[in-house]
This record gives sequence, C-alpha cells and structure tokens, in this order.
Amino acid sequence: MIRVLVAEDQSAVRAGLVLILRSAPDIDVVGEAADGEQAVALARELRPDLVLMDVQMPRLDGVSATRRVVAENLADVLVLTTFDLDEYVFGALRAGACGFLLKNTEAHQLLEAVRTVARGEGLISPAVTRRLIAEFAAKPVREPGPDPAILDVLTRREREVLSCLGQGMSNAEIAARLDMAEATVKTHVSRLLGKLELRSRVQAAVLAQELGV
Repeated sequence: MIRVLVAEDQSAVRAGLVLILRSAPDIDVVGEAADGEQAVALARELRPDLVLMDVQMPRLDGVSATRRVVAENLADVLVLTTFDLDEYVFGALRAGACGFLLKNTEAHQLLEAVRTVARGEGLISPAVTRRLIAEFAAKPVREPGPDPAILDVLTRREREVLSCLGQGMSNAEIAARLDMAEATVKTHVSRLLGKLELRSRVQAAVLAQELGV
C-alpha cells in the first residue's frame, strides 16, 4: 500500500482528492492537512510514503513545508499547482519535491502520478514538464544559479541525457534521440541523479535549464 498524506487548504478540493485516492486499492490516505504547519506535523507523526502538497496554504506555504519534509526525510513530496505560482513551484522542486501536478489533473492521472513517485521515478507527464520548464525559462534570473562545474562528474553520455531531461523528454523519447535502449536510459538517469545529488528527474530538468545544458 502507498500511504499518502493530503495537504490542501480548500476543504472541497481536499475532499475530492481524498475521494479519488481512496478509490484505488493500492493507495491509503493516512491523513489530511489544511495548512503547511499541519502537513509537516502530520508527516512527522504518520511517516507517509508521499505527501500531496498544495503550494498556496495558510500558516506555512507549500514550498516551505516541502523543504521541511524533505530535509527531515519524512516522505516524498508531490506538489499541486495551478501555474499561478511558477517560481514557488520551482522553489519546491529545488527543495526536493519529486514532481508536480496540475490541480485539474484527471483522476486516473493523479493515481498514476502517485504510483510513479512512490516507485521513486519522479516522472509525471512529459508534456506538463515541458510546460513548466518553458514557464521557468522565460522568467528573469533572480538569484545566482548553480556552478556549471558541478557537471564535471558526469560522463559525456550522462550530459546528453541530462540535456534531454531539460527538454522534458520521457525515457522512450531519450532512447530514440540518443539511439540507445530504454533500459540504458534509465541507468544513465539513475547515475546522474546520484552524482548530482538530486532526488528526481524533474530537479534534473530544472538544473539543465538553469545551466543551459
């Protein structure tokens, strides 16, 4: 069973999310939080596998809550967004969130996203990834970016895979682009995440965009 904590301040939206999640035989909603402070407290108490985290919440916003949950290694975090707060979403991804979802995501996509993150893949929808990356890339830089030297630990092939991740490609698309087996792509992704100390391929996509890989 995948144990999920739902953090969403709007009760009607939260109830809808819980209803969808509880319809799946392999997902168990172990708690509900109405704000960021409560989300962190319940994550500490319940130790869920995953926190479904809204960005805009009272008392403590979703970005700050994500940072605390990840820093304490309490659970993986899947961020919910309406795209009204792109820079905050990227703040959450930098803080260690494993992925993101649009609030208007279809029920079956929500369930699959939870399963995907629970498997440790952190891949939601390549199309949504591209859209979020494009939104981020269009924004002016407001803080110093990462040092390009951090990529020195990667092999040439791993750099190529990172570049593809930055374009929001799926494993299948990367395999076709680089003429390699999909299983090999998965291996390269896993290795580059480990070398760069990243939690998800979405974080890798952000890094690729920031460094212009």
